[in-house]
Amino acid sequence: MSQENVEIVRASFEAWNTGDMNGLRDLYHEDAVTRGLDNFPEPGPNVGREAVMRQYARMRESVDTDSVEVQAEPVDIRDRVAVRMSWRALGRGPELNMEVTAVFTVRDRCIQSVDFFWDHAEALEAAGLRE
Repeated sequence: MSQENVEIVRASFEAWNTGDMNGLRDLYHEDAVTRGLDNFPEPGPNVGREAVMRQYARMRESVDTDSVEVQAEPVDIRDRVAVRMSWRALGRGPELNMEVTAVFTVRDRCIQSVDFFWDHAEALEAAGLRE
């Protein structure tokens, strides 16, 4: 099951990178929750699929082009997938190159939650592992 969870997370990155926001929405559970980074302008939480999608739309509106890149092989931990990733964006201000680790909780083939961390070891510990 965990490899299937990894593929769902990869599909979310693919949808983001191709601009398929409807496809991305379809991967999230209607009660999904995202929790942003400490010291981020909008840390959340965003509760519910529509709130999550509004936040993602605001992020996209603030740049001209962007992409999410996986920096290391995803780590699957039961119903969670930890991914070290970067978000690169250009336009409307300085170039952005933000590296974070996201911990996705996937249940019933839907993303239930995403927690973002600056520190990779902290993310793994939150997901139930130690680096």
